[in-house]
Amino acid sequence: MHTGINYGCELLYLSSPRRFALFFTIIDFVLLLGDAESERQTSIYSPAFYSSPVGYKMRARVYLNGDGNARRTHMSLFFVLMRGRNDPVLKFPFNYKVTFCLYDQTPQLRHIIDSFRPDIRSNSFQRPRSEMNIASGIPKFCPLNMIQQEGSSYVREDTMFIKVMVDFGDMPKTLLPYALSLNPGLPTDIQQTLIRSEAERRAQQSTANQ
Repeated sequence: MHTGINYGCELLYLSSPRRFALFFTIIDFVLLLGDAESERQTSIYSPAFYSSPVGYKMRARVYLNGDGNARRTHMSLFFVLMRGRNDPVLKFPFNYKVTFCLYDQTPQLRHIIDSFRPDIRSNSFQRPRSEMNIASGIPKFCPLNMIQQEGSSYVREDTMFIKVMVDFGDMPKTLLPYALSLNPGLPTDIQQTLIRSEAERRAQQSTANQ
């Protein structure tokens, strides 16, 4: 059993005025999956992070063997609001769209992408009064056979890559696959420039087709 809740995670986060992305790596996947299946440690957390120097404090929570009615059938991904130093001046309830992306590590780039918009009536998105609010997200993010099968494109060298994106600018859903297909190694400002250019190109193409 791994004692640290951040075990197996490496954190890199990228921010822009309109969008925030947490990019983290889950290492020792087979070991962590075994812990989840045996219920020694059913979930792992990303380290806590802020959306900006004066932003929201949050983290991701992953159930590699599923949670609730998704247990043993799907991997579950959740978003967790935490009590932070900036809460007195922030807007609550938190109502910004959250997107999860599980990276396909082959040239096919068949990333698994899903989003949810917070239910502002839920306690999960109110101003936190304890260390962490109840996690909320997508219990049936992807079928377990997609990540457990031999040669899975989503787990290579015992490693999985996940991105969590908080969209403060309400990016059109049709742009999400493009945005998440960009090389995550590019500087954030370059990624944002490419996204804007793609949005403008599509808008011009739509106008020309009318």
